[in-house]
Amino acid sequence: MDDATSPPRLTRLTFHGPLSEDRAARMIRRLSAQATPTAPMSVLDIGCGWGEFMLRFLEATPGSTGVGIDLNEEDLARGRANAEARGLADRVHFLQESAADTAHGPADLVLCFGASHALSDAPPPDHTPAALHALRRLVTPGGRVVLGEGIWQRTPTPDELSAMWPDASPGEHHDLADLVDLAIAAGFRPAWIETVNNDEWEDFESAYQSDVEEWLAAHPGHPLAAETHDRVDRHRAMWLRGYRGPLGLAYLTLIPTTTPPA
Repeated sequence: MDDATSPPRLTRLTFHGPLSEDRAARMIRRLSAQATPTAPMSVLDIGCGWGEFMLRFLEATPGSTGVGIDLNEEDLARGRANAEARGLADRVHFLQESAADTAHGPADLVLCFGASHALSDAPPPDHTPAALHALRRLVTPGGRVVLGEGIWQRTPTPDELSAMWPDASPGEHHDLADLVDLAIAAGFRPAWIETVNNDEWEDFESAYQSDVEEWLAAHPGHPLAAETHDRVDRHRAMWLRGYRGPLGLAYLTLIPTTTPPA
């Protein structure tokens, strides 16, 4: 590699979150069963990144169309290129815009993987119920929302909290039961409840940094090496000494009730 090369970014990640190939395939099979040849589904992906899950759903569900919104143009460009390569460019749009008060939707399938913060300015954990109410407005009657949301699997210790991000606190996340209760209060019924396993977390965290770690090994004298070294070491320490164990992630497949919440 040329010494002028900048560190690569997320090239080893398939999904921008802890999600295994097997789980993604199972979720897509369940969701695509809602579509019919005469009633293909519309998809809205909030904080889509490069929209890998949405693209796979469109591949599995002929005639369905998608819109992905995100603020990161680099990720959106990756999504557009992947859509073009798979022959999906005429069925999906990747748009650089905020999800707050989006004019897109309602859609038959709304995806929000690790992006609930994009739907509310409220601080954690109050952003979660606000995001759920926003998602309730964005889904069609009889449609589906798939929410990927961080949860505490157990209360973190003071030492673990001190190793996490700045101002991490025990009240920052809900547990799984409380998250499901919030979804019901927002006007949903939980059709499917599942949580990420350790293998999915470890694959995600390793892939999140793997390409940069290889770059650092090959470019120790690069002008960006020291800054990059500090960044990846801080992230690894947050994971291994901080949130590895207490932090989980739930995937909830939600159906809107026929009567909206009061």
